[in-house]
Amino acid sequence: MGKLYMVATPIGNLSDLSPRAIETLNLVDLVLAEDTRVAKKLLDKFDTPKKPIFRCDESANPKIYQDAINRLKAGESVAFMSDAGTPGVADPGWRLVSLIQKEAPEISIVPIPGVSSVTTALSVSGVPGDQYIFLGYPPHKKGRNKFFTELAELKIRPVVIFESPHRLLKTLEALTTSLPVDTEIVVCRELTKMYEEIRVGTATKHLVHFKETAPRGEFVLVIKKAL
Repeated sequence: MGKLYMVATPIGNLSDLSPRAIETLNLVDLVLAEDTRVAKKLLDKFDTPKKPIFRCDESANPKIYQDAINRLKAGESVAFMSDAGTPGVADPGWRLVSLIQKEAPEISIVPIPGVSSVTTALSVSGVPGDQYIFLGYPPHKKGRNKFFTELAELKIRPVVIFESPHRLLKTLEALTTSLPVDTEIVVCRELTKMYEEIRVGTATKHLVHFKETAPRGEFVLVIKKAL
């Protein structure tokens, strides 16, 4: 019986890939990747032996999961890699794990830990991370107003969310109306990458800045308690 390895990957700086992750990627027979281009770049960086790499994103055909389970049952080892960070946070890795737990619980699932943009952002936010709520990406359309209303009503802080550059301004605008005006937000842009930026201020302050400077890259927002 093979093993499934859930491999955490760098969120930007490729040097953050752990030695254990490199060793694992060297040994597995098959790689399932949220984005094969990202996976190939990483594997080439560390001279990993050539092996099959199949795309396994949110729209993946169920056959991909079943084929992986069959190969695991046959004794092969499989690695799942997200685009960036720890699998299962904002990728379909959890679906594969859940399916194996139900259909083939005898297969070992091994976590290969590493970077997470959530905890990375919390580490530079200036707030304790012993209790926090992670809400992922706000809805694009349906349920968006409800999302921000419920976020504002949460008793536990900080709250961590993701956002894309295309919707950052809309999200900041929503936060200016849903949160107390003095609520501080830590905006982390392009964490661990060349143009990494970490800004602290109210939603209004961030809105002014990013209207003047077009937002680029990926964002993690840490919403603190009201001052």
